[in-house]
Amino acid sequence: MTDDSPTPGDGGTSQGDATLSPPPRAAPHYAPQNFGDRIAFGFVKLLRFFADAFFARRYGHRAVVLETVAAVPGMVAGSLQHLRALRRMESDQGWIRTLLDEAENERMHLMTFIQVARPTQFERLLILVAQGIFYNLFFLLYLLSARTAHRFVGYLEEEAVYSYTEYLAGVDDGTYRNVAAPRIAIDYWKLLPDARLRDVIVAVRADEAHHRDVNHEFASALAPSR
Repeated sequence: MTDDSPTPGDGGTSQGDATLSPPPRAAPHYAPQNFGDRIAFGFVKLLRFFADAFFARRYGHRAVVLETVAAVPGMVAGSLQHLRALRRMESDQGWIRTLLDEAENERMHLMTFIQVARPTQFERLLILVAQGIFYNLFFLLYLLSARTAHRFVGYLEEEAVYSYTEYLAGVDDGTYRNVAAPRIAIDYWKLLPDARLRDVIVAVRADEAHHRDVNHEFASALAPSR
């Protein structure tokens, strides 16, 4: 099963079909307000450049590799917020659960897309290296500036929404096969039994839009010294 093979046109309707339910909000862009925001935005654009160069339009493989990285920030931020709440002996205002839920949600994206596009051996090696580097860099960034770290994730999610929108367009125009949705996706998002890849992409894109908004809100709520 692959996402990169053309198809004569698979049909099917399900709970996630955009013709039956409204699409998520368009991908708004949060304009950088300070130096930290500009650094975060610039770095995300750099990552986008390399992702486009390496994966081109192989969106299934892009999703597999990038979701292994996307699941890192929520876990790192959640654990550091947990330690912070313990040190200060105060409420976390729900941040910890929100961040850990985000990490778990991103992991489920990965578990879904590996049923759609099997990673190559080189991509598995890339995942190993990228995750090790990214985890440590994001950990240090969060210690130095949690505000910038959340802004970075917000911008990363903006790009994710854009990428999944492109992937969806490719499914709609027949560039990618609209294969049957993996069982894990049907169970997780409670899609209809005849759900297709298109329905999965719509659900994942909505998740990414939510993570985008939450992280931008967290960044805006944080004082520079937090």
